[in-house]
Amino acid sequence: MLNSLTYSLPENLETAVRATFDEWQKENKISRIWAKDASVWTDTDEAKWLGWLDSTQAEFQKVQEYRDFADDVKSSGFTDVLLMGMGGSSLCPEVLAITFGRENFHVLDSTVPAQIKAIEAKLPLEKTLFIVASKSGSTLEPNTFKQYFFETLVETVGKENAGKQFVAITDPDSKMQKVAESDGFRKIFFGNPEIGGRFSALSPFGMAAGAAMGLDVEDFLTRASEMVEACKNENPQGNAGALLGIILGVCQTNAIDKLTIFTSPEIYDLGAWLEQLIAESTGKQDVSIIPVDREPLLPVEDYSDDRVFAYLKLANDNSFDEKIDALAVKGHPVVKIELPEKANLGQEFFRWEFATAVAGAIMKINPFNQPDVESAKIEAKKLTEEYEETGELPSESPFFEESGVKLFTSAEYAEKLSEYAGDNKSLKKYLEAHLAHLQENDYFALLAYIEMNAETEELLQKIRGKVLNQELTATCLGFGPRFLHSTGQAYKGGANNGVFLQITSDDAEDFRVPGQKYTFGVVKAAQARGDFQVLLDRERRALRVHIGVNVKDGLEQLLELI
Repeated sequence: MLNSLTYSLPENLETAVRATFDEWQKENKISRIWAKDASVWTDTDEAKWLGWLDSTQAEFQKVQEYRDFADDVKSSGFTDVLLMGMGGSSLCPEVLAITFGRENFHVLDSTVPAQIKAIEAKLPLEKTLFIVASKSGSTLEPNTFKQYFFETLVETVGKENAGKQFVAITDPDSKMQKVAESDGFRKIFFGNPEIGGRFSALSPFGMAAGAAMGLDVEDFLTRASEMVEACKNENPQGNAGALLGIILGVCQTNAIDKLTIFTSPEIYDLGAWLEQLIAESTGKQDVSIIPVDREPLLPVEDYSDDRVFAYLKLANDNSFDEKIDALAVKGHPVVKIELPEKANLGQEFFRWEFATAVAGAIMKINPFNQPDVESAKIEAKKLTEEYEETGELPSESPFFEESGVKLFTSAEYAEKLSEYAGDNKSLKKYLEAHLAHLQENDYFALLAYIEMNAETEELLQKIRGKVLNQELTATCLGFGPRFLHSTGQAYKGGANNGVFLQITSDDAEDFRVPGQKYTFGVVKAAQARGDFQVLLDRERRALRVHIGVNVKDGLEQLLELI
């Protein structure tokens, strides 16, 4: 059964959407997408990134391979699986594991030393299957994760046996393929080089992970293929993906650029996947759709008119029905998607991929590149290379310090904050000055390079909630470095309507990356500093707060001061 979609738009948007329906039908844009015609977008390199259109069909040819893999994982006595990846290589597996309750399937996508140790502590190493997921095979984080756990396993089971506990998911001829072959990996799954990471859910990057956790991949693909067929309808109004994409694209071009996502609790993690897909695809060339996921609720009357709401619900759940209906009555654009059951999740992977491609065409951008992700990687690499040469990161000086908390930003922005703070400069006053820069139709993003766990997430959500209730602007929360491969593209390359608070900390425990002079703490610090520098280079309103080694106390202090 096809997941349903209904929508409600104010009259002016309904008129614009209908005009876009007519334009798309007249110009045969849907059939041109399926023909892989790059002129639908910017006529640059889009055609070589459209392999996801045919991915479901291609995956059907691998069903037996996935069955055999699942049987091998089960019969070999593996009790746990750890997938190591970033962005598109890790977010879909995370959604599948959380949605389908696979608690023995773990995902590592953080260089924070405490995060790595917390995951390691959960694993029975000799009974864990390690999956390294990296399209290019050259991505820093999964490579360092592989080095660490491979060396750890060598010490436990010997070099001749360690590779038997590793699987790679990578593109053909990548560096990871060569590593996997050299180290005797158990298996290599090959992706399609014409599918970008964030469009890779219905490819080996999602399906091999699904097989490892015991999902029925054939059933998942069969259900997803219904949506693929529904997205071939050449009438945009009757096309399940184009309809959504046109609504999102028209909203963005009418200054409604904050896509606020509500979901049924059972499928809540889908929002994290949607964040990456939408932000990384649409946030560039000074335009963006900013996805807002898991934001605390506001009274209906307090939402500003820069928001479009998407509600993804299961048929048996009415958690947000009343709120969503009230938003529609109030005149906000609302899209409601209903899944008959969780097993239909794959339909939404494809619908939103297709919709994002359509929205990108309306926004006149290339939705398949990510130029500003690369800029942050380059800055981080400079810092790690300097550490390799000198044994330390470049020195830095805060512009203000109080009670062990340090503040960093550009000289120009520090001067603006100081002017606001006046004669009675304090940490509280500087935070107030930073938030005072939030203007109408801006958004606030909290970027935390700390361990991601229930305690830190709860405290950050409270900080986020305070800002939301005080300023009534859209808010985002991301953990670093994972958001660098996700929403970070939009923060740096999208519209300059974000106010950013980056949080960093010292590490209570740190350890070296095998084969390198630098530690994971150095990598994390380099990524945070590189990310922050690019925000400043793009003239974003950004403040970095360094809270020291006691993360809980530091976050509680910030919560009290804001």
